This record gives sequence, C-alpha cells and structure tokens, in this order.
Amino acid sequence: MGKRIAMIFCFAALFAALPAVAGQWDKHTTVTFSQPVELPGMVLPAGTYVFRLADVPTSRHVVQVFSADETRLYGTILALPNLRLKPTSETVLRFEERPRNKPEAIRAWFYPGDSFGQEFVYPKREAAELAQAAHVPVLAAEVTPTEQAKELLETPVVAITPEKEEVEIAQAIELPAEPPVVAAAPAVSLVAPVEELPKTASPLPFVALLGLCSLGLAGAFRLIRKRVL
Repeated sequence: MGKRIAMIFCFAALFAALPAVAGQWDKHTTVTFSQPVELPGMVLPAGTYVFRLADVPTSRHVVQVFSADETRLYGTILALPNLRLKPTSETVLRFEERPRNKPEAIRAWFYPGDSFGQEFVYPKREAAELAQAAHVPVLAAEVTPTEQAKELLETPVVAITPEKEEVEIAQAIELPAEPPVVAAAPAVSLVAPVEELPKTASPLPFVALLGLCSLGLAGAFRLIRKRVL
C-alpha cells in the first residue's frame, strides 16, 4: 500500500481546486486545469470543470464531471475507495510516470479534508497502458463514461498489472475498508430500580398483641359501666 501511494503525487502546478458551497454530500468541487488531462474514457481540454458524486444512495463512489456552469455532463466515472494517510487540502492525484506526448492521467480524487477518496476505474485498454507506464496496478473494467450509474455499479472490476495481466483486485491493490457506521448507543434509564424491602418476621406475635389490647379495652369498658350504674 505504501509503495502504491508513494508512486503518485499531487500536481499542484497543473490544476487549482476549490470546494463549492454545496456541502459534503456530493463533494462538489471546482477544478481548473492548465493543460489537458485524461480521465477514464475521455480527455478533458484545459479549462474549468466541476467534480461531484452522483446522487446514488447505495454508493458514494460514482463521480460525475461537468462543465464549469454544470450545464454539460462530460462523463460518469466508476470509482473505488482510496485511502490517504493524512487528510490535506489536496484534491487530485495523478500517475507519476506518463509519456511526454500523453496528457496527465488522473488516478484518484480527494475532497479537501477527507481521508477517503475516489480511485478511478479505467477502461481495460487504457488501464493496461497506464499500468505499464506508471509501473503500478490500475483498476479496470468494461466501462464507458456514457453509462448510467446503475450500469457502472453492476460492472465487475479487476486490476491490470504492469505486465498487462488481469488479476483480482485483492491480488494487486489493497483497498481500504471504509469507516463503519457507528450505531447509536443504547438508551440508559435514569430511573433507579426499586429495591425490594427485606422480609420481616412472622406477623403472629403482632396479631396476639392486638388481641390482648382488645381484651384489655373491653374489660376497662365493663368496669367503667358498672361504676356508672
């Protein structure tokens, strides 16, 4: 994992990125490139674009690329989670090595401050070229940027090695586990349990005492009545 991260770095001179005000849900980010860049299935000319997550409740790993005014959708990209050790203000990472006559290829996109980002899945032919040039495995699938999000999510993803071999992702790339959803703590009752009072001795002596008192009172009444009469 460390080797793979070491082979990619942020190209600040190539772009400027600013998060928009839309909020954390779609990771809305405006990016300006000073030269052409390659994304899965497309090459974007120099200019300003908007990156944001597609509104897919079942997945937060489908990225859409729009024009600066968001009136044109350039493509929809399948991605898998990518982890960086320390969140920073950097937004886009690239492959370290690329032929001079080729545009820079974007490998992953991170929203500022996030540890988890999006590692793009390239069409297999492009992935094979990138893997050989960058000397790292590249995520690949039979995808195009014109597909719908649901279709992308149903597409099997593999990894293509620098030797252009297709292997399972786990054999080439260690994908991080995403943070688990923390369940709410169970409610704690603030009412103290009622303690059971200790049982007393047998009530028979108390009943006998009441009987003696009754007899004494009856005798006293009779005595008082005789004196009165």
